[in-house]
Amino acid sequence: MADPSDVFDLLGLTEYETTALEELLSLGRTTAPNLASATGIPKARIYGVLDALADRGFVKVVPGRPKEYQPKAPEDILDRAVENRRQSFEGFTQEIDANREAFLSEYRPRYERANEDISPTAELFHVVDVGGPSERETRRLYRDAGETLRIITNSFAYLDSVAGALEDALAAGADVAVLFLHPDRLPPEKAAVQADVVERLRREFTAVEFRFSDQKLPWRGTVVDPSMDYDGGEAILLVEEPDVPNHMRQAALTDNGSFVAGMQRYFDLVWEYESQASGDVYT
Repeated sequence: MADPSDVFDLLGLTEYETTALEELLSLGRTTAPNLASATGIPKARIYGVLDALADRGFVKVVPGRPKEYQPKAPEDILDRAVENRRQSFEGFTQEIDANREAFLSEYRPRYERANEDISPTAELFHVVDVGGPSERETRRLYRDAGETLRIITNSFAYLDSVAGALEDALAAGADVAVLFLHPDRLPPEKAAVQADVVERLRREFTAVEFRFSDQKLPWRGTVVDPSMDYDGGEAILLVEEPDVPNHMRQAALTDNGSFVAGMQRYFDLVWEYESQASGDVYT
């Protein structure tokens, strides 16, 4: 269960502001000196802390001699935090829009001059780190799939991180197929992971087809909506580098239609001539 006090971090409060607000929610209405004594916040700082909380709308200032400070109800604090963030974002958007034309007029010509001599092959790929970044891109590809989604993997150990996106692809009507490496070619621990994933696919993703490659797979990744006219599609791939740890590896992304079509042809050939059906591998 999440720690309720973690919400104070989301509110963007300083340590003193968090301490003061949390104590106020327990004390109720009180004076600045009393709160300073209860929290250990220096008296020279307590008024600035309370003013900052009041400016955010988390604390009510009660006039008098001396002034008192009363916390807003917890639900009001959360609602106010959301409203503060919305207003901040709207202000940021307005500032960007106000400066957009001048920025583009100045910097777009510079960008175009700097990139006009770049070879087309330089744009064939761009790379992301393996792990969180590559998984985010993979989820995006799954969700962008309109017709075809092809996955090449050893054990599909990352299924948990992409399951929601896979469900979205299937719901959108994409034809999904997974090409696994045959479990006989996997270490025992990865073969066990693969067996669990296969069972889950059979149970939860019944529309997904899958087969098992008899040969080594030189790369792993995803191909989305390839076109044999070479005018569409996107892919992410990771080549086999057994001696390189994952945290030092990168995955390549491409939307080059010719390359994506070539990856699809590779998938189709292995699927047709060098793989076994699920029933022949897992009974």
